[in-house]
Amino acid sequence: MIHRFFLCFSILCCLYLTKAQTSIDKIIATIGKDIILQSDLEKAYADYTAQFVVTDDDEEGICSIFEHLVYTKLLLHQADVDSIVISEQHVDAVINQRMNQLLQMTNGDAKVIENYYGKSMAEIKKDFKEVVRDQLYVEEVQDKLTANITVTPSEVKSFVNRVGLDSMPMISATYEIGHILKTPPVSEAEIGSIKARLEEYREKSLRDENPKNRFSMFARLYSDDPGSASKGGSLGFVERGAFFPEFEAVAFNLKSGEISNVVKTQAGYHIIQLIERRGESINVAHILLQPKPSAEEQVKTIESLDSVRKIILDKKMDFSKAALEFSEDPNKLSGGWVINPYDLSTKFYKESFEPAAFAIIDRMIQGEYSSPVVYVNEDGVLSYRLIYLKNKIAPHKANLVEDYDIIKNTALEEKKNNAIDKWLIKKVETTSIKINAEIYKDCDFVKRWQIN
Repeated sequence: MIHRFFLCFSILCCLYLTKAQTSIDKIIATIGKDIILQSDLEKAYADYTAQFVVTDDDEEGICSIFEHLVYTKLLLHQADVDSIVISEQHVDAVINQRMNQLLQMTNGDAKVIENYYGKSMAEIKKDFKEVVRDQLYVEEVQDKLTANITVTPSEVKSFVNRVGLDSMPMISATYEIGHILKTPPVSEAEIGSIKARLEEYREKSLRDENPKNRFSMFARLYSDDPGSASKGGSLGFVERGAFFPEFEAVAFNLKSGEISNVVKTQAGYHIIQLIERRGESINVAHILLQPKPSAEEQVKTIESLDSVRKIILDKKMDFSKAALEFSEDPNKLSGGWVINPYDLSTKFYKESFEPAAFAIIDRMIQGEYSSPVVYVNEDGVLSYRLIYLKNKIAPHKANLVEDYDIIKNTALEEKKNNAIDKWLIKKVETTSIKINAEIYKDCDFVKRWQIN
């Protein structure tokens, strides 16, 4: 059965963003006033098989996809009954986010997406409206049905007893770390030099017979953005919300071929050239130069962190207090603990770290403080930090002592699924549903939901 709380966006999309219809079609289900066509199921299943390896005779997979489609229609029917309203602004914001994700998958090449769907970006966005709106309705109903469901510690324990310790999943090695971060200051002379170089690249590009080619050459040779430098600085087609606000404010006001003056963002200093504009999407190239602190300032920062380390080791101040007083990390109010952005916990797996950072952390002993080490953030800014290994847990079977939150969330998920199942049976009783019994009567969900 497809997971209730992971509604696959791509399956929903295939019902709308498709290049061809089957020549012969038939209704395989009616849910109230809505219908599901054989072609809907075929398209959804084709998308599923494109992502996962399946057997030639995958009746279970087909039934799972069919269950998902019927389930979605039932939730949409309930959204209509509950008079749920989704604002156009909310829909547009999600569409923009999804389009940016698609563009990232194609390295900003909109033509790849247009060729795949056989439609322009504007047409795809228009078709996305119905997809996204339906998805938001479904999520709203799900949240409403499960909003008050919680699990108690005794329920979590009962869940483990019922499932059995031997059936608990394997948990990879996890690490909890804290850090004290310092960024060496950059001199005004260095900043001035960076700006002057960018102005020089701009002026030489503008004087060239082909400004685009000259700009592209400078980007390949000198830009500090490794992701775009090899492509002549091109960032591909994106919409608003993908760049720093200061960058966007300039980029979206350029004319085709125009090169901006120097723009400052938290990543450094840029000049921007507009390559092409399509409606609210732009394709720009940029040259990024990041000011570098002098060797002297870097040495001072390392020495400062060494002093902080000594204060902690001499027990004159504990780690959290030292982080609050000395760290320059904007998130130091957590007491210096590094938060995993994916689940907002303090636990990290090996894959969560950069290889260089993991090489240091993996050699540390629990409770140990590293010497100052280089740290480059996602914007490419050079800093140094002390790392404190608070906890290191070896690979193991999930248990209530070390993995309570993981098991609790699994138990909560199961309880929510059970609540949804109970709601579905009641919903089926009061909703006119007809399934093509000739083909799909043996699907598990038809019996489980007690569909006549």
